Amino acid sequence: MSAEHRPNVGGMRAAVLHSIGGSFTIEDRPEPEGPDVIEVTACGVCHSDLHVVDGVYPSPLPLVLGHEVTGVHHELGPVMVYAPWGCRRCAMCADGLEMLCPDGKEIGLFQDGGYTERFAVSDRRYLHPLGSLDPVQCAPLACGGLTAFRAVAHCLDALRARSTSRVLVIGAGGLGQFAVQYLRLLTDATVVVADLAATKRALARDLGAHLAVEPDDLEGAAASRHETFDAIIDFVGFDSTLALAVARVRRQGLVVVVGLFGGRTAFGLGAVPHEARLMSSIWGSNDQLGELLHLAGRETLRCTVEAVPLGDVNLAHDRLRRGDVEGRFVLVPGLG
Repeated sequence: MSAEHRPNVGGMRAAVLHSIGGSFTIEDRPEPEGPDVIEVTACGVCHSDLHVVDGVYPSPLPLVLGHEVTGVHHELGPVMVYAPWGCRRCAMCADGLEMLCPDGKEIGLFQDGGYTERFAVSDRRYLHPLGSLDPVQCAPLACGGLTAFRAVAHCLDALRARSTSRVLVIGAGGLGQFAVQYLRLLTDATVVVADLAATKRALARDLGAHLAVEPDDLEGAAASRHETFDAIIDFVGFDSTLALAVARVRRQGLVVVVGLFGGRTAFGLGAVPHEARLMSSIWGSNDQLGELLHLAGRETLRCTVEAVPLGDVNLAHDRLRRGDVEGRFVLVPGLG
């Protein structure tokens, strides 16, 4: 279903969410002002966008969603926008960790984002030149790709410390698929993937996973056939996946939780393997986005992208909720 078009006084189109649980309307909005306005080429549709629509986040409404943004800057050319904008005054921002800023205002989540034709960036530091990268195909790197990149980065020391290291990736959706590729490119670890869906397990193997199994194959009596893991990344975050991670991590191993499904697990002496570390991982830093784009420029990162006109934003959201997409939706204002 294409979004309703509400004419206004401005000069550019934007998809606007006015109410929790509502649909988007395409509205004419005033042109953005400032020295760093970009012409939006593409904006990925992320599962976090569904959380905004559902009211999971305290996002202010009305709001223009979209935080996986690529576009054209009048001086820099094709660019990707770093989305977690910090206050630039706190210790986290001083350390370059703006995604952890307690007063951060991520675009598309807490201030207007990239579901639009043009967009003003508050600081040129947030613009990363794309070089030869395809701005539509690479748009999901801004969040999905970057989030998986940081999660893998947390694991690198643990995986490089031993010559026969093993890593378990729980969940082979979009982020898990990125993680498998990063792990194969950046480590010599044996990569095992656990996912309920046979199609996703097959794709994980195609992307380089050494083994892809159902979660039950790592639990109960069957678990005795498998070694423990030096690092485990949980891209799901259910109670059951956290329990699996704690059961299969080795002593002094690392569990990194990325999934947003609200799972919990007991922690304490004796509740987890001795000296195992459990941590969450959030998005990625501005510097890490630069590192990721450098990696993407020299290596082939596979991500299935379906380009959709901006006016079909409601259709894209509906299909994403149903799981009716092989990879990622990307809104392209120039289509249609």
